[in-house]
Amino acid sequence: MLVYTIERKREQMLETARVYGMSSSETLKCSQELDKLLQLHLANNIRERNLNKLKIS
Repeated sequence: MLVYTIERKREQMLETARVYGMSSSETLKCSQELDKLLQLHLANNIRERNLNKLKIS
């Protein structure tokens, strides 16, 4: 689900950049939202990896 949301936000950001320009406030907002989603995804992956290490040990 999160990967799907990330992909949609990425597409939205690219479309916004195409329409309004790379440095527009709309594009920057999409970029910041995408960054937050990517950080969440990374944190989830790290948490899962750590849990798996605990199960193996």
